[in-house]
Amino acid sequence: MINKRLLVRNLLAHNDESSFYDKKRQLNLHTKEGKAKFLKHICALSNSNPSNNSYIVVGVEDESNEIVGDDFFDDSHIQNLVNAFLENPPKIQYENVPFPNLPKDRVVGLVTIRPKSKPSYFKKGIHTIPAQAAFVRIGSNSVPTEDKIPYTKLNVETVLRIENNSRNSIAHTLDSVIDFVNNRHRDMPSQYRVFRELFVICWSGVPKKIRNTHFLSRVDIELVNEQIKLFYSAQDVVTITYDESSFTITEYVPLGLNDQTSYYPLEAQKLTFFDNGYYKIETTMLFEPPQYNRKMLYHIYNAGLALLDKMQKGLALSEREHHDLEQLPYTLMLCYLNGFEEAKPKLIEAKPLFKQTHRSEVYTNFKEAMRVLRKVKYNKDS
Repeated sequence: MINKRLLVRNLLAHNDESSFYDKKRQLNLHTKEGKAKFLKHICALSNSNPSNNSYIVVGVEDESNEIVGDDFFDDSHIQNLVNAFLENPPKIQYENVPFPNLPKDRVVGLVTIRPKSKPSYFKKGIHTIPAQAAFVRIGSNSVPTEDKIPYTKLNVETVLRIENNSRNSIAHTLDSVIDFVNNRHRDMPSQYRVFRELFVICWSGVPKKIRNTHFLSRVDIELVNEQIKLFYSAQDVVTITYDESSFTITEYVPLGLNDQTSYYPLEAQKLTFFDNGYYKIETTMLFEPPQYNRKMLYHIYNAGLALLDKMQKGLALSEREHHDLEQLPYTLMLCYLNGFEEAKPKLIEAKPLFKQTHRSEVYTNFKEAMRVLRKVKYNKDS
């Protein structure tokens, strides 16, 4: 069982970026350019490592190698993006790895690209990458190639050595449980549970009862023996259920108009543990967006656009407008989910405005709205 925090450290200690791993300050999957760059690196690393895992580490400064972290990214459908654009797509996994020096809401992203025998290439174009394009790694660069990609075992021994040096131990697990409960979450109730005598899940959150349903808010959940953060949110609420061999997280999203908020189930994530030391994660999309009167939404949508225009011009906002601004990302999301196709591009274009406001809740709500829309899109495409 690999401790992913140790794996990240060992990858970063292996000189610089190479033909089996890449590092990024952050990923941007909101734009076609960002998706194209991500897919290019996936294609190149997969083609250059047909016999061993390859990796992308997210949340690291390129020059200094400093671990600065990135936002928690829980898109379990990222594989769908790879499948949509690459022929012979590799299996990939995105995991969020907590580090002691980072705030609770920051993690290091670890993309694992599994080996496969057939080379990958783009089956359709995206941004500046044409269809049929293929990439390989030369040193730390992902470069296009028109040559037949040779089968190689160049990195097998090196990657295997790094992975073996990242194996978990009982000491690492115990230290992580104690740190989770006594240090990082000493301000709220925390629990842990052992599954199959091998796996330990820790979770913390503030209990709250809403309309006869018991939720947890400010939730943090980790599979500590692999140093993986399974869920984190400063806003959304979850319910947790478990039995002897499984652990299920059901996430709810607070949505509403005119200050009337209801909680809608977004997604259920179920971890099932086996005696042989393996586990699987199954994700089920549950989201059914609320439907509103179109005439009413039309007025709300136009009011939101007027508010963005006012911000664009640098005009002062009233206290009421500041309140409306906090909810605007969710409002635009609801408009899009109710058939206003132009609402999503408007939401994305407004990112710089949301980010520069002095109220941090606005940008947090933007990221949450984009996360929900991304999950809904990938679920439709799958």
